[in-house]
Amino acid sequence: MDFILIGFSNFPGLEIHFILFFLISYVTTLMANSFLIILTYMSPSLASPMYFFLSNLACLDIVYTSTTSPKLIYTFVIASQSITLSECIPQYTFFVAFTSTEYFLLTVMSYDRYIAVCRPLHYSVLLSRTFCRITSMSVWIIGFVASAPIAFATSQNLYCSSNVINHFFCDIATLLELSCTNTTITQNIIFAEGVLFLATCFLPTIISYVFIISTIFKIKSSEGKHKAFSTCTSHLTTVTLFYSVIFILYMIPRSAVTPNQRKVMGVLYANVIPMLNPLIYSLRNKDVKNALWNIRKQEVFRHLISC
Repeated sequence: MDFILIGFSNFPGLEIHFILFFLISYVTTLMANSFLIILTYMSPSLASPMYFFLSNLACLDIVYTSTTSPKLIYTFVIASQSITLSECIPQYTFFVAFTSTEYFLLTVMSYDRYIAVCRPLHYSVLLSRTFCRITSMSVWIIGFVASAPIAFATSQNLYCSSNVINHFFCDIATLLELSCTNTTITQNIIFAEGVLFLATCFLPTIISYVFIISTIFKIKSSEGKHKAFSTCTSHLTTVTLFYSVIFILYMIPRSAVTPNQRKVMGVLYANVIPMLNPLIYSLRNKDVKNALWNIRKQEVFRHLISC
């Protein structure tokens, strides 16, 4: 059975603009996140838990946006809107898995910022290299484990009411609307996992920043406050963007949001945020700028010696 992805075909005359936007955003995401991973690996000054988790986030953003962008660009270029059920299931499975992974990874990164600000003397002990590696591996595994029940339940549904998906990828919520079988089990699984993510990801993140802000207010010097808060601004910006879009997409009743608005929010969620994350961490981070400058000086020095 083939589905028809409506995508942005209901915006006639704007096809070339959409092609350029998604192509540029995808290439930028690949290049910016790859650059951040390579820079973190090459620079000894970035060998800390914060940048270890940041390189994980960069890797996650690459595979995350790759679940939707290549198919979307292919749809525009080839002008073929069809997608088979065998393509749709892996797409939403990986999308759910990578979304779940990002929930937990951002939570771990908030814990990292909490230790850095509230318990700086214990930072290297509490966030040892072994802890970081085990936590990182666990986050990826949990993401795929969380997606398995949803993927299995959705794959058991029959889709006979319509084969038209009014979205630019196989969004799980949109796909369930096309099912002609009872989707109660699938919806209950999604609801249960949503509550679980709320309890294990969102609340700990909020609690971490309550302690962080409380600690910052106790610092007497304005310079100390600014330095402490600057270590959290990049992560706080990413968390705010991520959860704001998630809230609008999945917490607000679907009747209150039009299909076109869901598509725009989906673009922010699946394309824009993965592109902005490395820019947020690079442009607002002195350590990244200094690491890049040191590598450039080393390259210039090697070039002079070779000459």
